[in-house]
Amino acid sequence: ALQHHQKPIKSKGPRPRNLVLVSIESLGSDYVDAFDGEKGLTPRLDALAKESLIFTNLYATGLRTVRGLEALSLSVPPTPGRAVLMREKNKQLQTLGSIFQEQGFDALYLYGGYSIFDNMKDFFGGNHYQVVDRTDISDENVSYETIWGVADEDLFQQTLKELDQKAEAGRKFFAHVMTTSNHRPYAYPEHRVSIPSHTGRSGAVQYTDWAIGHFIDQAKKRSWFKDTLFVFVADHTSHGRGRTDIPPENYRIPLIIYNPNFILPERDKRIASQIDVAPTLLSLMGIEYDSCLFGQNLLDTVHYKPRAFMANYLTLGYMESGLIVELRPKQKVRVVRADNSAIVDKSKPDVQVIINRAISYYQGASHYLLQYGAISAEANNKTN
Repeated sequence: ALQHHQKPIKSKGPRPRNLVLVSIESLGSDYVDAFDGEKGLTPRLDALAKESLIFTNLYATGLRTVRGLEALSLSVPPTPGRAVLMREKNKQLQTLGSIFQEQGFDALYLYGGYSIFDNMKDFFGGNHYQVVDRTDISDENVSYETIWGVADEDLFQQTLKELDQKAEAGRKFFAHVMTTSNHRPYAYPEHRVSIPSHTGRSGAVQYTDWAIGHFIDQAKKRSWFKDTLFVFVADHTSHGRGRTDIPPENYRIPLIIYNPNFILPERDKRIASQIDVAPTLLSLMGIEYDSCLFGQNLLDTVHYKPRAFMANYLTLGYMESGLIVELRPKQKVRVVRADNSAIVDKSKPDVQVIINRAISYYQGASHYLLQYGAISAEANNKTN
C-alpha cells in the first residue's frame, strides 16, 4: 500500500512557483512563543506565524539532525540502526528533491558547513539535489564561523545568491536550507541580538530568529518572493532524556508555512509527524506524483489519521489516541499514556490494534528500504 496517487488541493490563491524549506537546528517548540514556548526569543518567527499556516503539535522523528533530514527528505519512519543518510546504499531513493526534479524544478540542498559531515553530500548529491556548502561560500562573504559552519545570516545570503541565479535563468526551484547557529558553542556575530554570543542556547535561538527575519526581509525585495512558499521547521529539539523512553514533549517542533499571496493564516492543533511535511508541501504546490512516501497530507482532513513517530537510540515510538507504543530491543513492547507515562494494559483489544499498527509501520519502512538497498538484510532481520 505504499503506492498511491496524490491529488492537489484546491488553491486558496495562485499556486506558488518555488519552495524554500528551512530546517532549523535544534529548535523545539518550547523556545517559540507562537507554539506556547518561551516568550521573547523568537519575535520574527512569532510574527511570521501570525500570517501563516502553522501546526502546533508536530513531532520530530528523532534527536539528531540526520533523523530530521531523513524524515523531511524521505518521508519515512526512523528505522533501527543508522539514519538512511549514513548508510552505504542510500542513492536513487524517492525524495522530496527527486519528485521536484521530475517536475522540472532545480532541487538544492544548502548547508553552512562542510557537507561531508554526516554524509550529507553523498546522500543529497545521490538523490537529485545540487549540494551547496561551505566550499561554495567565499571567505569574504563570511562574517562569522564555528566548527559547524558559517553564521546563519551568511548561509541565508548564499541562499539568496543561488536563488537569484535560478530565477534569472527562468528556473523553478526547491531549496532545502539547513541552519547551524543554534548549536554548541552557541556562537554568532556580536550586536545582532540582545543576548551576547557564547552565553547559551537562548542567545543562539534569538540569533537564528533574527537571521530568519533578515532573510525574509531580503527575500521580499526579490521578484520571485511573491511566487515562493517558505517553510520553517526544526530538525529536532534540544532535549534528550525525559520522564520515559519517548517523552513526547522532547520531540515537539514548530512548523510554519508562509506565503502572504497564497496561505491563509490558520493554527492547526492536530497531532502530526515530521514525515508528513513532504506530502503536505507537494499538495500545496499542486504537484501530482506516484508516491513511496509514508507521510500523510495534513491538508486532507477527510483521510488524515493523527499519529506521530518518535525514536531514540534503542526505542521506536508510535503515538496515537493518547497512547505511546514503545518498541524495544528483543521484541519487547511497552505502552504508556502520552500525558503522564502511566503504563497501559497492552492485552486490551483496542491497544493491541495500535501496537500492531506501530509494528506494521516500522516493519513496512524496513522492508521498503531493504527493497532499495538502503538497509541490509542482516539489519532488517533484527527488526523482525
